[in-house]
Amino acid sequence: MRAFSDLSANELAEIELKLQEQYDSYKERKLKLDMSRGKPSPEQLDLSMPMLDTVKSDDLLKAVDGTDLRNYGGIDGVFEAKALFSQLLEVDTKEIIIGGNSSLNMMHDTIARAMIHGVYGSETPWGKLPVVKFLCPSPGYDRHFAICELFNIEMILVDMLDNGPDMDTIERLVGEDDSIKGIWCVPKYSNPDGITYTDKVVDRLAAMPTKASDFRIIWDDAYIVHHLTDRPDPLKNMLAACKAAGNADRVFVFASTSKITFPGSGVAVMAASAANVGYIRKQLSVQTIGPDKINQLRHVRFFADLEQITAHMNQHAAIIKPKFDAVLNKLDEELGGKQLAAWRKPNGGYFISLNTLDGCAQAVVSLAAEAGVTLTQAGATFPYGNDPKDRNIRIAPTFPSLSELETAIEVLCVCIQLISVRKLRSEIIAG
Repeated sequence: MRAFSDLSANELAEIELKLQEQYDSYKERKLKLDMSRGKPSPEQLDLSMPMLDTVKSDDLLKAVDGTDLRNYGGIDGVFEAKALFSQLLEVDTKEIIIGGNSSLNMMHDTIARAMIHGVYGSETPWGKLPVVKFLCPSPGYDRHFAICELFNIEMILVDMLDNGPDMDTIERLVGEDDSIKGIWCVPKYSNPDGITYTDKVVDRLAAMPTKASDFRIIWDDAYIVHHLTDRPDPLKNMLAACKAAGNADRVFVFASTSKITFPGSGVAVMAASAANVGYIRKQLSVQTIGPDKINQLRHVRFFADLEQITAHMNQHAAIIKPKFDAVLNKLDEELGGKQLAAWRKPNGGYFISLNTLDGCAQAVVSLAAEAGVTLTQAGATFPYGNDPKDRNIRIAPTFPSLSELETAIEVLCVCIQLISVRKLRSEIIAG
């Protein structure tokens, strides 16, 4: 297949006519296909239905330490849940706080507390400083960026590279600016690129000198067990790396069962140094009298250990890997060799990241929407919704059925080609 950039204006015009006919035929079908968010499919949710039967009305609802799980208490979670998630995150049970159903909620509250009270070791609450800045490896997770916008935290875009964020830039910035208080990281199967940070990147983040003594890494390990193959990407333990570098208090690690069991009724977890956990626990004792301990018990009974979690996630992979394969195969089939787009083939996670020609992503997403295919808004994977190259599109394959997904990607490929052809023709005509 010839690259479209090698074609003449007349050749491009002929292709545009054929593509327009294809596009019009899709519009006539009045499709309603949504790939805007990375949600588990109904088939995935069905895998966890037996968990609802693990707790019954005649059960003795007590923890191993005798705590009545129906009552108040257990600010930072029941011990059994800590023991389970300590296996998942490879941390000590004293370094864990079990929250409600949402790790995003825990991250939001962590930033809110830092703005009001500072973090452990802060001299001044962040909110009382003239300016607070966060580093935002991009493309990244739009909900992280939304938290920064809510608290008026200035976001600094840092490019994502093949091995993780651009560490040369990060080290330079944090070494010279004490208003930079943190960095957002999705270190395993990153949202949306599917990149896993290398050991070297982890070590550099853990050990780098920072001008701000209270600098924090928000380590959102959302896809810690969300593999698509039997050769998962390895990820070095960030809390252990920070301890080894003499910066034990630098990182807050987050995870949840939102895409393991039920997104609306999962269990979220935070891991940090014992000093951080103690500091946060005191604040939590004012905020709440305790989380949903019965839901924690359901998860503990459903997943006795890490081996059972792994087996459960293998069932998830069996459902969603064919969807990822369908998207990647269709991209190869329709766009391969045309040099109109580039995409990654992730080894896990929930997304496929695609880059169009510069300046085309917004037009592609808009054109797809007119044909009934809803995608994540172009620019959403960058701070302030502004993709400086206007090229990144996040594809979320998990929720639609396989047939719906195939149709949606066909439409997307037509839209990419149509917008690209128009761009290339206009450039030729402009001389």
